[in-house]
Amino acid sequence: MIFVRHLRPLLRFAFAVLAATLAGAAPAPRQMETLGRGVVALKAEDHKIFISWRVLGTDAPALAFNLYSAADGSAPAKLNAAPITGATHFSDTTFDPARANAYFVRPVLGGVEQPASARFTVAAGAPVRPYLSIALQTPQGYTPNDVSVGDLDGDGEYEIILHQTGRARDNSQAGVTDEPLLQAYKLDGTRLWTINLGKNIREGAHYTQFLVYDLDGDGRAEIVCKTADGTVDGTGQVIGNAAADWRTQGDAPVPSADKTGSRTTPDGKRVASRAGYVLAGPEYLTVFDGRTGRALATTDYLPARGDINNWGDGYGNRVDRFLACVAYLDGVRPSFVMCRGYYTRTTLAAWDWRDGKLTPRWFFDSDKYGPADRSNPYRGQGNHNLSVADVDGDGKDEIIYGAMCINSDGTPRYTTKLGHGDALHVSDLDPNRPGLEVFDIHENPRHPFGLEFRDANTGALIWGKPDGAENAPDVGRGCAVDLDPRYPGAEMWGSGGPRVRGLYNVKGEKISERNPSSCNFAVWWDGDLLRELLNSNRIDKWNWTDGTETRLLTAEGCTSNNGTKSTPALSADLFGDWREEVIWRTTDNQELRIYSTTIPTEHRLYTLMHDPQYRLAVAWQNVGYNQPPHPGFFLGDGMKPAPRPNIVTVPVKAP
Repeated sequence: MIFVRHLRPLLRFAFAVLAATLAGAAPAPRQMETLGRGVVALKAEDHKIFISWRVLGTDAPALAFNLYSAADGSAPAKLNAAPITGATHFSDTTFDPARANAYFVRPVLGGVEQPASARFTVAAGAPVRPYLSIALQTPQGYTPNDVSVGDLDGDGEYEIILHQTGRARDNSQAGVTDEPLLQAYKLDGTRLWTINLGKNIREGAHYTQFLVYDLDGDGRAEIVCKTADGTVDGTGQVIGNAAADWRTQGDAPVPSADKTGSRTTPDGKRVASRAGYVLAGPEYLTVFDGRTGRALATTDYLPARGDINNWGDGYGNRVDRFLACVAYLDGVRPSFVMCRGYYTRTTLAAWDWRDGKLTPRWFFDSDKYGPADRSNPYRGQGNHNLSVADVDGDGKDEIIYGAMCINSDGTPRYTTKLGHGDALHVSDLDPNRPGLEVFDIHENPRHPFGLEFRDANTGALIWGKPDGAENAPDVGRGCAVDLDPRYPGAEMWGSGGPRVRGLYNVKGEKISERNPSSCNFAVWWDGDLLRELLNSNRIDKWNWTDGTETRLLTAEGCTSNNGTKSTPALSADLFGDWREEVIWRTTDNQELRIYSTTIPTEHRLYTLMHDPQYRLAVAWQNVGYNQPPHPGFFLGDGMKPAPRPNIVTVPVKAP
């Protein structure tokens, strides 16, 4: 029976792929993780517990739910009078606060109850608070930073993978850093493992890109990142040479025009410190087992750094600018892409982890498409972030790499030649246009398009706004979300000079002289379909009539990460209904708190984690300068029904 239970989903997947192939038109379904109902119950008030749960992307549209509670092991009691067919939440005002109360749902299809979900228990005497607490084991001198999630053990619910950071350095700064740590936790606070990336992996936002995803389709997520001599996996095994120390000391000559981190010597030469940079020694790429942290496979990182001068400077800044993502390059199974460079030479290396083997898929190098200078249209186009989306609708993903786009086969799709920027948003931002759009920003203070809105498929400019005069600040951040129901689609704004100040609609029309006070993150939090502002430890509602903001939540005792970026550890639809959770660290660095809304909504959507573009965005959210995730369809005021995702979930295979 166990064999048959696991075989049936595999057969469904095989038949679905075969049917799509024979049809020749519709793309084959994507292989995605199996999720449970994600039931969560939070004490919203002294006498009210707010319970919510997932609708899955594979659920029948007519699926309803019955909600049950059981106090201290007593027989379950159904809380709803009729099956719940609308929004998947419920407020329980009948519970006994002196007893532990466990909640679970049973789906109902055609009047027949289906198997029960996992239970979520609210402890007796639980305090009123809209968050779950995860106690951390934070080493002395370290700070919890970015988080990713994945189902590491195949139980249908997410575990937390946390990047613990000590002393860090930007790539432009010399100095020794602490060893980057990755830790895995279950939601009950159980620590599963720690991976120490070692002294030969420098700590900083541009170095340590880690991906968490089920890459081989066994129902359990793996972890992928760059490693080096001295990396210690979750079982204590060392990768490479444990005694090697490749950190450098001393100075390096730099071009006279490059003043970043440099000084002039008495004999007139311009030099920069290289102390702490890792500019020699082997570079590795490792796939780790999600359950144990054990290194499953290690190979050489591609490309090797080579002569660092070929990346644009002589002291190690531009050579060590890394990005990473997961993408469905064949349209069915996930691959991952490790990237190096974006200010000058730009490379992307695609890999597959399948059947216990790590194999290269393709390699993109900007210098294959032009000379090694500024005339090359694919040099210097990358951002501090990237996005992944199926921009042409063929079922396969492209990679939006800042101002350019790379096809699913590793060939260039287009370049706008508009150059580098710090923020990037890709979605169906204008639902009245076919396909997806890109909102990008550009740093040069005299850039003709400090704000830029383009077609994601072709790169054609829809509109742009010039940045300020020579002495004006550049556009350092930008955001694109639906804030105002009076205008269809997203609204867009940036931080910069007076010429870009204000709030713009999808037509490029300025609809407000004021723009929101922050442009870092956004979150679906309250009951409507508009998105809220997420910045620092706060969630605010934009009041479109007068250009003010109303505070919805302040996460007391919590703080944000990454300096002025003020980003949470993670924001994503982790459990409960379709709205998003926010993870912050506490100010004492000993706890993660996962905040979830307790505001009712009338809207019912399937979990955003079953929208492929959104799920991939959560996988790359920790990369570089963090950006909020977007789905592959327009989610906002006046939206059409969310399209049913073309996915098939995979069962967990036996260990």
